[in-house]
Amino acid sequence: MRNQGSVLVVEDDEALRAALCDTIQYGGYRAVSACNGAEALQRLESESVDMVISDVQMDVMDGHTLLRNVKSRRPDLPFVLVTAHGSIAKAVEAMREGATDYLLKPFEAEVLLEMVSRLNPGGQVDSAGMVAEDPAMVGICELARRVAATSATVLISGESGTGKEIVARFIHQHSARSEQAFIAINCAAIPEPMLESMLFGYEKGAYTGAYQSRAGKFEQAAGGTLLLDEISEMDLGLQAKLLRVLQEKEVERLGGNKLIPLDVRVLATTNRNLREEVAAGRFREDLYYRLNVFPVHIPALRDRPRDILPLARVLLKRHTPDREITFSAEAEQRLLAYRWQGNVRELENCVHRAAIMAAGNRIAAADVYFEDAIAPAADQCAAAPDQQDRLLDGGLRDREKQLIVNALEKVEGSRKDAASLLGISPRTLRYKLARLKEQGVPIPAAG
Repeated sequence: MRNQGSVLVVEDDEALRAALCDTIQYGGYRAVSACNGAEALQRLESESVDMVISDVQMDVMDGHTLLRNVKSRRPDLPFVLVTAHGSIAKAVEAMREGATDYLLKPFEAEVLLEMVSRLNPGGQVDSAGMVAEDPAMVGICELARRVAATSATVLISGESGTGKEIVARFIHQHSARSEQAFIAINCAAIPEPMLESMLFGYEKGAYTGAYQSRAGKFEQAAGGTLLLDEISEMDLGLQAKLLRVLQEKEVERLGGNKLIPLDVRVLATTNRNLREEVAAGRFREDLYYRLNVFPVHIPALRDRPRDILPLARVLLKRHTPDREITFSAEAEQRLLAYRWQGNVRELENCVHRAAIMAAGNRIAAADVYFEDAIAPAADQCAAAPDQQDRLLDGGLRDREKQLIVNALEKVEGSRKDAASLLGISPRTLRYKLARLKEQGVPIPAAG
C-alpha cells in the first residue's frame, strides 16, 4: 500500500521522453508525459502529479515559461529542469525563480532515479496509522508501538502485500525520530551498482554522469529512519558493504575518502525466510543477526479475517475521495469469503476495480471481481477462442469487457497501468484486448 508518487515528464524528443518515463517507472514511480509546456499545463489540470521534470528547449512553451506557470499555481510542487552544459547559468537562475534542482545532459539512469528518490514524490508518511481490528494484527501493533520507543533495529517479515512498509512507517511515527525523515529504498527494484550509489551517495566524478556530489539514503535519513525494503534481494557483495556501515555507523560516498558519521535508525523488510537464505548461502549470517535484533512477522490477510472489511473501507475511501460510496452487505460477504493470496495489495486492486464498476454510490456483489475471474489459467490461455468464450457466461463476459474498458479509460489508455489496476499480467491484457478488437469493441487509445 505504498503511496506511489507521480512524475510529469515534459520533453519534446519522443524517444528521450519514452526513455525517461521508462526509467522513472523502473524506479517504482508513475510517469505522466507531455511533449511541451502547454500540454504539461493541461496534464496538471487533469492529473494528480507530485513532481515535474522538464526540458528547457521546447517549442510552443519552453521549460522556463512552464516553470513560472507551474510555480504560480502550485508553488510547493518540486520542479527539475533538464539542460545542456551551455545552459548551466540559466539553470542556476531558474533555481532562483523556484526550480528545485536541475540535471545536466547527458546523465545516467541512476542520476535521474537518485534525484527523483531524493525529492521523494508521494512519499509522505500516512498519518492514519495501521488498520488493525483482528486480534493477530492488534498484537503486532502493540509490539510495534513498544519497539518504536527504543532505538533497536527491526526486521519485518511477511508475505508480499501484507503491509510491511505500513508497519515500518508506524514504528517511525511512534518513535522519538518521528519529526525527522523517513526514507525508504526498495532493494529488489534497483540494480546493484545503482543501489550502492543511492544508498551511500557519490562524489562529483565518481562515474560517468556524476556531475555533482549527492548524499545517499543514509545521509538523507540523518536523525530519522531508513527502511531497507526487501533486503533479502540485495547482492552478497553489497551486503558486506552494508554490514560495515551498520557496524561502524559511518558511510563513505562512492569516489570519496571522507567518513561521514551516521545517526540513523534502520528498519528492514523481507518476504523470504532469512534463516533459510543464510543456510542456502544467499544472505550473510552476520548481517542477518545485525538486522534481526527485534523480529516482527506480519500475518497474511487470510489469517486475520477481521481486518478485511475495515481495510476494504479505508481503501475504498482512498480511491474515491470525491464520492460517497459504500459496499453492500452482499459485496462484503464476497470479500470475506475470498482467500486473498495476494494479501492487502490484492484487496486494494479488487476494491479499486469495484469502485470503477459501481454504477451508483453502492458497490454490489456483481461489482466485486477477483483476479482469478479476470486472468485465465495457463491452460485456458492456450484454449481455442470458442472454448474461451464458453468459460464465461454472457453476463460475466460483458462485465469483464466493461471492466477492461473502464480501467483503460481510468489510466488514459496505458496498457501497463491498466494491467496493474486489473491485477493481471500485461500479456493477459494484450490477449483479452485482441479478443475484444475481434468482437468490434472500441478500445481506448494510449494517451
